[in-house]
Amino acid sequence: MAGSIRRTAKQVSDKAIPIGGRLRATRLARGLTLGQVAAAAGLTEGFVSKLERDHVSPSVASLVAVCEALGLRVGELFEPPTSAIVRAGEGAMINFGGIDAREYLLSPGSQTHIEVLHSIVSPLGSGGEELYALDTEIEFVYVLKGQFEIVLGPTTHNLATGDAMTFRGREPHTWRNPSTSEPAEVLWVLSPAP
Repeated sequence: MAGSIRRTAKQVSDKAIPIGGRLRATRLARGLTLGQVAAAAGLTEGFVSKLERDHVSPSVASLVAVCEALGLRVGELFEPPTSAIVRAGEGAMINFGGIDAREYLLSPGSQTHIEVLHSIVSPLGSGGEELYALDTEIEFVYVLKGQFEIVLGPTTHNLATGDAMTFRGREPHTWRNPSTSEPAEVLWVLSPAP
């Protein structure tokens, strides 16, 4: 999976939680070079360097590959919200990867049993073309608004407002908003937290 991943860099949102410092600190603590992490993740050294400096926004597959190369759970990259109650609009914006998607962490980052995300996916936004798998048993997705597709292997599942789907997070998959004009809003529940 990771050996063929090559992604174009996108600018990182100013409001996204910076993850580069944690990636770099983890790499240095494990005594790894940029080249070693890049090779293990199937990415270029330049891309990993930019990621460590928060100069790019990775696809989900790229972020998972880097975390796997570092022996790090993706959820460890994000700070928990300041309280167990997350009021409307106060979820921490995270950079979980993907193209044209804003994601907000609604569960404490320190919570290892479950992770809840609210995603707003722009028209034609996606998790990238490359299928990826997360280190989680179950993924649950509920479409709050719009159209949404989950691609599991060769099968595309079309969902609309009010539809829900549950699948194994370790099964290779990706997602996308097929609409050319309307954003999609999706609630994700992952257990255990990746």
